[in-house]
Amino acid sequence: MTRTTLLTLAIALLGSSVMAQDTSQVRDGVRIGVDYTPGMRPGLVVVPGTGIDSVRAMVRRDLDFTDRFEMITVADLPSGSTADRGSTEPGTSGVNYQLYKSLGAQFAVELVEGSGGVTARLHDLSEGKLQSQKAVTLPSSASAEFRLEVHRLADEVARWASGVPGAAASRLLFVSGGRVYRVDSDGHDLIPLTPAGQTALSPAWSPDGQRLAYTQLGQGRGGIVVQTLSGGASFVVPGSQTALNITPTFSPDGRTLAFAHSDERGTDIYTANVIERCCAQRLTVGRFADNLSPTFSPDGRRIAFISTRAGPPQLYVMAANGTDQELLAPFDYGATGSTNAPDWSPDGASVVFHREVSNSPQIFLVDVVARRVRQLTSSGRNEDPTWAPDGRHVAFISDRSGRRQIWIVDVETGRVRQLGTPGAARLPSWSRRLGRTTPVLNP
Repeated sequence: MTRTTLLTLAIALLGSSVMAQDTSQVRDGVRIGVDYTPGMRPGLVVVPGTGIDSVRAMVRRDLDFTDRFEMITVADLPSGSTADRGSTEPGTSGVNYQLYKSLGAQFAVELVEGSGGVTARLHDLSEGKLQSQKAVTLPSSASAEFRLEVHRLADEVARWASGVPGAAASRLLFVSGGRVYRVDSDGHDLIPLTPAGQTALSPAWSPDGQRLAYTQLGQGRGGIVVQTLSGGASFVVPGSQTALNITPTFSPDGRTLAFAHSDERGTDIYTANVIERCCAQRLTVGRFADNLSPTFSPDGRRIAFISTRAGPPQLYVMAANGTDQELLAPFDYGATGSTNAPDWSPDGASVVFHREVSNSPQIFLVDVVARRVRQLTSSGRNEDPTWAPDGRHVAFISDRSGRRQIWIVDVETGRVRQLGTPGAARLPSWSRRLGRTTPVLNP
């Protein structure tokens, strides 16, 4: 593939489009009077109360989005009303165990406003006891940290109830109108990160959430830029100053950036040390084939990537130093076509990617050990998948709503929901969970 052809491909990435086995779209939850099937997932209710309405709504929504609970919602009622009276446990604040248990709930989440913050309590209704509680200090609702702190609390409640934290305290990058934007996992707090008037693509998060990398296109070429979120300082990655460079990705330790570099010799995967800003190294040898879209395994020892060495683009894997290159996802000649945009799961067990089926991209998973391929979507156009830090959800681009938007699928149940953005979206990238030490770019 010539550099001109790859540039065309890069620009096409900005205009590429994207439905899932799509068993159901997200609902507001299970409401009193609406039939549901308890027992499939533990029923969970966020107890009504007064005050901190925005916190209660965020926690309820975050717990719903984990897809680990059968959400039971009731209208918010004043504390002390009929719904709050009944069988309670000593030392609790009066949660009506009998009522919520009769509605199919196994857990009740109670949020109580306190001085400068909130106390979260998880009641195990089946065991009839208060299981866990935690008091947190919340910054001002006007602070950039407020929403993240509430998301972290919701993730902790999810861990109490299921043993696995949620992914609410994370964010996504995506491209719209040539700019890179950042948005919370629930679709709120949309913020542009790159200047208007420039053309950017292929954004990627650093593991610590403090930096992003992306391609900045201009004059028929594109360098890889690494930019800090606090202050916006940036530099061009060594080895990417010339020609066209796309699809950057960070290693799990954040020291290395892998990317595809295209020049007269072909398109190959390079790595560079972005801490010392040196040491560009080529891992593949093009020679009549193109290699691009690298993604590191969670232990940093392997890289999955796309190559055209056998014809149409397909998914390969190699050691992080470029050795031991082999096919990862089996070919399916005649049934499917080109494969693109791989992303390695946080647990290392699978790689998600999109592959052409009847001239339409669909989302697939491949089991890394067994090499079995499973199709996640089946109708519409679906592409550019990216894993949530919980290893259970995948964000991707779909045009099912009439324009290209970010959609999220639960890979265990097929349940999907839309993450709405004002304009068309491209090329999403999901961060890891963001800790309290992570700098935040103020709006």
